[in-house]
Amino acid sequence: MSQIPILEVGGVLISTQILTERFCCDLDACGGACCVEGDAGAPVTLDEIGEIEASLDAAWPYMSATAQSVVDRQGVAYTDVEGDLVTSIVNGKDCVFTFYEQVSGSKFQASGANGQESRAKSQEPTDKSCCLCALEAACRAGKSRFMKPISCALYPIREKRFSGGLVGLNYHRWAICEGARKRGQELNLPLYRFLREPLIRRFGEAWYNELCEVAALLG
Repeated sequence: MSQIPILEVGGVLISTQILTERFCCDLDACGGACCVEGDAGAPVTLDEIGEIEASLDAAWPYMSATAQSVVDRQGVAYTDVEGDLVTSIVNGKDCVFTFYEQVSGSKFQASGANGQESRAKSQEPTDKSCCLCALEAACRAGKSRFMKPISCALYPIREKRFSGGLVGLNYHRWAICEGARKRGQELNLPLYRFLREPLIRRFGEAWYNELCEVAALLG
């Protein structure tokens, strides 16, 4: 298996797949599976835990009763087996901040007819439901300012921190994202363009502009 080339952009190590892979999330295809697949929650920083706790009241109505009990018992985050801080999970799978909305054709709709109140009730998955984020829903409703952890916003880019403060970014290729790769190919949308806003949120606009210049040189 050939090794994937690595570039350095503004002091950050970048897998070239981030520049060449075509990608655009397609919730109709995956149902938001990245929020529930896996065996640990989303990586978070101490600062993000504080932001999440400050947003908890706004996100609470969207969360399932089981998720609420998990948060009451152990908080919004825990330390996983690798020693990383991650969001708490339900039944060893779902992030506590996941909730579900029904799919109707190519649209995602609340399960009832009363907007936010109805969405808060659609907390269990069905064969025609999409997994969404309670933190993001509360933020988009104007009830909090914290959208979601940066690790969630950046996915399928994964950040790794090395000794000495060095940061590396890798593309995580996952079978559940096949629909996103197909849609990205159709739109000819590179991954780094799709994730423009979270990359700027994490590293700043000047850094992102440098990344675009590097991508242009690669053709």
